[in-house]
Amino acid sequence: MDNNHTNRDTVAKYKFRLEPPQVLVLGFAAIILVGALLLSLPAATASGQSAGFLDALFTATSAVAVTGLVVVDTGTYWSVFGKTVILLLIQTGGLGFMTVATMVFLVLGRKINLRERLIIQEQLNQFTLQGLVRLTKYIILGTLLIESAGAALLSIRFVPQHGFMKGLYFSIFHAVSAFCNAGFDITGGYRSFTPYVDDALVSGVILVLLVLGGLGFTVVAEILQTKKFRKLSLHTKMVLTITGVLLLFGTLYIFVFEYSNAATLAGLSLKGKLLASLFHSATPRTAGFNTLPTGQLRNPTKVLNIVFMFIGGSPGSTAGGIKTTTAGLLVWTVISVVKGREDTEVFRRRVSKEMVYRALSVTIISMTLVMVTTTILTVSEPVPFMDAFFESTSAFGTVGLSTGITPDLSATGKIAVIITMFTGRLGPLTIAFALAQRQRNNRGRLRYPEEKILVG
Repeated sequence: MDNNHTNRDTVAKYKFRLEPPQVLVLGFAAIILVGALLLSLPAATASGQSAGFLDALFTATSAVAVTGLVVVDTGTYWSVFGKTVILLLIQTGGLGFMTVATMVFLVLGRKINLRERLIIQEQLNQFTLQGLVRLTKYIILGTLLIESAGAALLSIRFVPQHGFMKGLYFSIFHAVSAFCNAGFDITGGYRSFTPYVDDALVSGVILVLLVLGGLGFTVVAEILQTKKFRKLSLHTKMVLTITGVLLLFGTLYIFVFEYSNAATLAGLSLKGKLLASLFHSATPRTAGFNTLPTGQLRNPTKVLNIVFMFIGGSPGSTAGGIKTTTAGLLVWTVISVVKGREDTEVFRRRVSKEMVYRALSVTIISMTLVMVTTTILTVSEPVPFMDAFFESTSAFGTVGLSTGITPDLSATGKIAVIITMFTGRLGPLTIAFALAQRQRNNRGRLRYPEEKILVG
């Protein structure tokens, strides 16, 4: 009887044990809830009055999801305490709560067990468990070094403008926000970095930080260890190639379409036009800062922004979206099909069909989420379709760019965007992992007869 009772307890224990994706979802949700409660306190606002739970929840979700969409002006509405809470939420969301937890465990001298390594593997989107703790150490150290360097460079501009303490805080806040691709700024007046549109120092530092953050921790580490392109892994080659192509194409596209736009590039020097075009080619892929007024961009530029926001950054980075490698894999698959090849071939390497199916599934599910959110916004908000579509894609891609409708969203619109930001931060990777698990569990089961259908 005792043995049976023990067996039942063991079965019950494993039956209700959470899978790594579930732990990640609940972990991020818990951090958001704590952040929302802190931001609901009167001490979190400059006026001393509570922001209300919904606005606090929206801001906390946007910070943890490293999005940057805001319903109140971050620079003027929140107190120093509120801004510091937002800063900590951004850092935690950018690194991932398991990375932060691992850092605490290491400081306390606690060993990382197998289950915790599985959760870290899911969060960092790694193939194996080998070297995860060492990689986490590199991520923490690298993040601190890069953000510190960025803050030091930004302080050259901000300290003379705001004084030592305020200028240093400005520098640290924006360095962390940029590297984490969060898009939060404290310049005030919903201006983002528009006052620095032709400032090569500020725009350049922010640009480098957000690109490094969007490449992914493993990619940056591999680049530092492997100097020659041909020796890099296929993943890193794809990330660098696609990122370079998007940056170059986006810069030329924006330069051409906004060149004569009086509200954006027309009044700038040639250097300013090129700098602003490069900045706005990079920022839609989940950074969320802007040096040009987003609402004044021409429609062709907004369409490019929507495409870039949907693609996002790279796997294992602080960025969102479907990821560069997902989009690239689908493009290479199309090229292979057109050329009559049976397999998807990239840089003389064959990619498994399982990866192609996963990329296709993530893309379709993500498109569905964006369209559902867009539909909700067009019903609940008195805004044009383009603005609703732009906002939905920005929320999913955890970008933070907006045509200006975010502060005026209704309660329904805010809730829809909150869910989209949260899903965008965790959804594609978690969904891909769940699909892979399902395939492994289904191996060996009955296979039905094959039959052809007409396509195209």
